[in-house]
Formats: sequence, structure tokens, C-alpha cells
Amino acid sequence: MVGTGERAGVELSARGIELVLPGGDVALSGIDVPTAGPGRLLGIAGGSGAGKTLLLEVLAGLRAPRRGRVSVRAAAGGGPLTPRYGFVPQDDIVHRALPLRTALEYAARLRGTDPGDVPYVLDELGLAAVARQPVRTLSGGQRKRASIAIELLSRPQLLFLDEPTSGLDPLAGAQVTQYLRRLAAGGVTVVFTTHTPADLHHCDQVMFVAPDGRPGPSGAPAELLRQSPDGTFESLYSREAAPGGGPERKEAPPKAADPPPAASGAPARFAPATGPLRQWAVLTGRDLRLLRHDRLTAAITVGSPLVIIAMFALLFRPGVFDPAHPSPAASAMVLFWIAFGAFFFGLAYGLPQICGELAVVRRERRTVLRLGPYLLAKLTVLGPVLLLADALLLVVLRALDRLPAAGLPVHASLFATTALASFAALALGLCCSALVSEPGQAALVLPLLCFPQVLFSGAFVPVPGMAAGGRWISVAMTNRWAFEALGSGADVGALWRGGGAEGRALLASYGNSFGHPPWVGWVILAGCAVALLGAARLALGRRCPASAHRLGGAAPGTPGPGTSDVSTSDAAPGCP
Repeated sequence: MVGTGERAGVELSARGIELVLPGGDVALSGIDVPTAGPGRLLGIAGGSGAGKTLLLEVLAGLRAPRRGRVSVRAAAGGGPLTPRYGFVPQDDIVHRALPLRTALEYAARLRGTDPGDVPYVLDELGLAAVARQPVRTLSGGQRKRASIAIELLSRPQLLFLDEPTSGLDPLAGAQVTQYLRRLAAGGVTVVFTTHTPADLHHCDQVMFVAPDGRPGPSGAPAELLRQSPDGTFESLYSREAAPGGGPERKEAPPKAADPPPAASGAPARFAPATGPLRQWAVLTGRDLRLLRHDRLTAAITVGSPLVIIAMFALLFRPGVFDPAHPSPAASAMVLFWIAFGAFFFGLAYGLPQICGELAVVRRERRTVLRLGPYLLAKLTVLGPVLLLADALLLVVLRALDRLPAAGLPVHASLFATTALASFAALALGLCCSALVSEPGQAALVLPLLCFPQVLFSGAFVPVPGMAAGGRWISVAMTNRWAFEALGSGADVGALWRGGGAEGRALLASYGNSFGHPPWVGWVILAGCAVALLGAARLALGRRCPASAHRLGGAAPGTPGPGTSDVSTSDAAPGCP
């Protein structure tokens, strides 16, 4: 069975968990989790808002409790501990544009496992018949099993599932829980949350979280039903544990069976994660496949620059850069709109990239994903398209006599400026995309980012003529530096000086805007791109924390066995 292997089984338990949210509210208090090990299925039940998901995230290393300890150790006789873990959230998080088998193959490569396992996983979960269908066409139960399949590719020893039967019909829900039962029997430690009483009958051990995150009854399903006033699980949802442990905990393993923290088992030794270079290659290939399968996005990506270039050709008249009959004002507008076009290309490409798959990033970040290769893959896929759009813009405008009739060095300078302007805008788009939560929000951000770039670029109101506050704002506008670098590269100073009184007046209003060489603008644009990519990485790291059980090693600051009775983690407590 995929999901098991030669590695020893893993036992998971927790004692005295107390979790405080950023606002100061106590979400969990005094929670003990009975030992869950290979061959046993632990279900966490409770009403809505009781804290089941929060508890699961603490167990998975995604949240740091204020007090208490989570213990992960090798099962008796299991040998050295090399844990692999999987986390299946409530949402069905798979790239919906890809065929199911393709999505699983990329997930396998990203985790460093053999893509040849994909057919076995599909067979095991009853998905072989729909392997070639796009994920978006699958039913709710099929998508839920697809989410489980992705985690099984890494052959986890620990598998956490957050309400895996939520939203499914009774038959589909029963199929999922029956599969979890078989998975546990195969040697995987399975812990899942549920608010569906029918799921609890399949468990070996059940623990309830009472309202306000207090301990609830715990024990084997049959014992809990005997304790229930009406013989059903429903009556236990609002019931707290009896003082001192009470009869509800008779089936739970006694605390004496758990070793003290200083001897809680073999040290955790984590399997190596996929290297950054390989992750970059896998993510680049996946992004290309996504672009290929999402035909509407591909058409917009390729077609929007062509439409804008056609509008540019119709907007500007030819000959404005003719030294014999220059048109200073028109030439300034040509350069500005070239700069803004390059900015718009990059921003429009970057804004939808991350927010549209933030849930996928969060899921993959919990186990293997490195943020550097992820962002680099976006640049690798979108960069050539941006360079082509910028080159096509300049070629068309030159062919239609909307640019200076100059040599190759001048046009190479113009191309370098537009390329760097596009990449800086792409980095800005990726940064903003990492900060918003959905494409609709990104669409609202687009005009808010464009208007300042137009107003404070120095094209319509020259920088020397701006108020003091406007001059400071213009320093942060990449469009200003692109516009000035284009003007320097096209040598508009010499052109305008030959343009009569209009040219000399215009040149005087711009002051020293075009007095520096183009490379000054290039350095500033490149610095902005690097800084914005760094900001995007920080935003993603904040919103998508790594787990303490992450492949490749524990998160920094996560104590190993014997270090402390208080578990800590680098996961931001307020991150979802």
C-alpha cells in the first residue's frame, strides 16, 4: 500500500496544550491528546468553533502552543525515527486546470518521490478512471480523495486531515473514512478532525474538544457511546470532561505509558527535501503546463501586449523624433507610454500569479516547498513573455517611425530599460499578489498601483515642478526611472534643443531629469525588482508557514525530545 514503507511507525501524543491567539483569546486550554500510533485511527470531534482545526495545526507543527508538549517518537521496536508527514486541509487544494494524473505527477516530483507511484495511488483511491480528467471536472468526493492522494505520494508516517468528509454525501464520506481505516491498518498514524458523528464509528480512539477549547470526553467509540446519556455521539459535543479525568478517559493510554520529555524516544531525523534547483525545474514545468491548459489565461497573456502595441501605433503620429522637424511634447509622451506599457505588462502578469494559488502554496509550504525556487519559477515562465512583448513593442514603433532613427546601441539601451521596467513591475505584481487573498482583490489593486505611476512619473508634471511631497513620492515610482532612462537613451536633450522655443522650454521644465546616463535608471530598476521580490518572499513566508514536521528538518526553534516541556515553533501563531 502506498503510504507505508520500510520505516518504523510513529507515535504521536500531546499533554497540557494551551493555545493563545494573537488577540489574547485562549483558544485551547489543558488539552491532552491520547497516544496515536500505527494501526490506530484517532478522531478529533467537537462543535463548530471549538478549536479542532487549531488543535490539529498544533499537532502538525503549524502553530506554537503557549504551554504543553507535542511528542513524536518511534513506535516500540520501530528503530530510528525518520518521519514523513502529510497535512490535508478542509479545502480541495489541487490545481484545477491540470489533469488529475498530471497534477499528481508534479506533486510527486516536487516531493522527491517517484512519479511512477501515481498509478498505484490512483488505483488505491479509486481514481484511475478519472485520471485524465481536469481536476475541476471531478466530483466533491473525488477531489477530496485527490487531495489525500497528493499527500500519500510522500509515503507519510503521520497523516493529518482537517474534516476530510466535510461537504460530502454520506456514501462518499463513508468511502473516505473507510480508506483512512485501511491506511491506518497499513502502518500510517492517522489523525483527523470531524463534526460528522458517523465518522467516529470508524475510529479506534475519539477525543472531543468542548466549547471554548476545553477538554471533552475521550476514549474508544463503544465506551463513549455507553457514557452518552442517549447512546449517541451527538450528546457529547457540548460536554466537558469529568473532573480529574473521569470515566470518559478510561480507554485512553495512561500517562505512565508515555516516557518523560527527557526520554521521549529516538531523536527526530528528517529525510532530505528536494533541492532548490530541482524544485525550480519542477515548478517551472508545472507553471508552463498550467499556462498551456488554461487557454483563456494563455490567450490574455499573449494577446494583451498585441492589443496595447496596436493602440500605441494608432495613438502616435510618425516622425516625432525627426531631428529636422522634432515634436518635443509628442516625443516625451511616446517615451512615457513606452515606459508605462512595459510597467503595465509586468504588473498585469504578476498580480494574479500567487493569489490564485495561495492555498496550494500554503499546503506545499507545510511539507516541501521552498519560496525562492517558487518565485524564480514565476520569473522563468513570465520573463521570456515580457521580454518578447517589450521587444515587439519597440520593433513595431521603430518600423512605423515612432522611435529615433538611431543605431543599435540606442535601441539596445531602450530595450534594456523596458525589460528592467517590466521585471520591476512583475516583482511589484508578485509582491501584491502575495499580500491579497484572491484574484478579485488583485483586480481592485491594479488601478491603485497604476495611477501613482502615471501621476508621479514626471512626464505630465516634471519632477522639478512637483510639490515637495510629490518629489519624494516620485523617487519610489519605477515609471519615473524608466521614463528618465528612456529619455537619456534616446538623447532627447539634444533633440529638444533643436526643437525651437517649445523644445527649449520643455527641456528647461524637466531640469536635470535626463542628465544622468541610462545605467543609473537601470541600477535603480534592478534594485527595486530585487527588493520587491524579497518583500514577496517575506509576505509568503508569513502567510504560508512551514511545519515543524517539514521534510528536510524541523523548523528553526522547534525543540527536539528532551529540550523542554513547552513546544515552540517558527510558525507565526496567527497564520492560517
